[in-house]
Amino acid sequence: MFSAVETRAMRRALEIARTAGVPLGPNPRVGCVLLAPDGSEVAEGYHRGAGTPHAEAVALSNAGDDARGATAVVTLEPCNHTGRTGPCAQALLDAGVRRVVYAQPDRNPVASGGAATLRAGAADVAEGLLLDEARDLNRAWTFAMDHGRPFVTWKFATTLDGRSAAADSSSRWVSSRAARVDSHRLRAQCDVMLVGTNTVVVDDPELTVRDEYDEPMPHQPLRVVMGERDLPDGKRVFNDRSESLQLRTRDPEKALAELFARDRQHVFLEGGPRLAAAFLQAGLVDEAVVYVAPKLLGAGTAAVADLGITTIGDAIGLLVTDVTTVGTGAEANVRITMTPQGGR
Repeated sequence: MFSAVETRAMRRALEIARTAGVPLGPNPRVGCVLLAPDGSEVAEGYHRGAGTPHAEAVALSNAGDDARGATAVVTLEPCNHTGRTGPCAQALLDAGVRRVVYAQPDRNPVASGGAATLRAGAADVAEGLLLDEARDLNRAWTFAMDHGRPFVTWKFATTLDGRSAAADSSSRWVSSRAARVDSHRLRAQCDVMLVGTNTVVVDDPELTVRDEYDEPMPHQPLRVVMGERDLPDGKRVFNDRSESLQLRTRDPEKALAELFARDRQHVFLEGGPRLAAAFLQAGLVDEAVVYVAPKLLGAGTAAVADLGITTIGDAIGLLVTDVTTVGTGAEANVRITMTPQGGR
């Protein structure tokens, strides 16, 4: 079904989509390579984020008249709707593209249907080339389209004995500066930062993404506070550094449904022990990232609140997917990435 030339072109399309950065907002990363009938590359393009031309449109623009008779190799099924940009499926047909090979079908009901439009226009269409790699390229977006809710990454810092704060409630800093810089790198990959009202009252976080010099990055996730209580004026989470929202609910499912309706695909959960417990009990944590500091407290606040588990057989199991040392010497923490077992 797929030629060796098309496979190489798809790997190139995945590469340019991956290295183009992470576009904020609802759109996935997409790459496109146009091949001439003899298999040589005509042009390529990638999507730079919401409101900018799609990968196919960029490649077609770069190709000009050479697009006629070409094969378009795309990481995602060409879209079939008119939004801030026109439908890519029709643009490919209008340019005279004869064959379209794409990796991943578009499950977004607003944009899907491009393959049918292409076939109706007499284009040869093939689906599924390097599908797993394409799904991994847009892991959170793919999850959100498949499940109808955002992907949730729960991040927390803890001492070696599982304490997120000392007995006097002091918690700055459990983790090292190197770990905090690393966690900002992970924040930048998400489009929502989520905490509970208690975290805002006690810690007054700003919830911005900052670089290694502690300066705010140009693009910021939506800052979301979840909880029913009224919050005092002047809290930093509501400053003008980024957009903010309070969801007046304690129900994780309702919160995620509201965020999905706002086209948010990846939630970075940084709330306290009670909010973490609520998401864990609801089965709504898809990934856990913990920074373990080589410190012992012996008492203090646990990293997660009571889960109602009374016997070891009912413990929530987690599959370790990565273990990395962050920083060196006194700055060294261990970052462990895990997938909760039995999540939905």
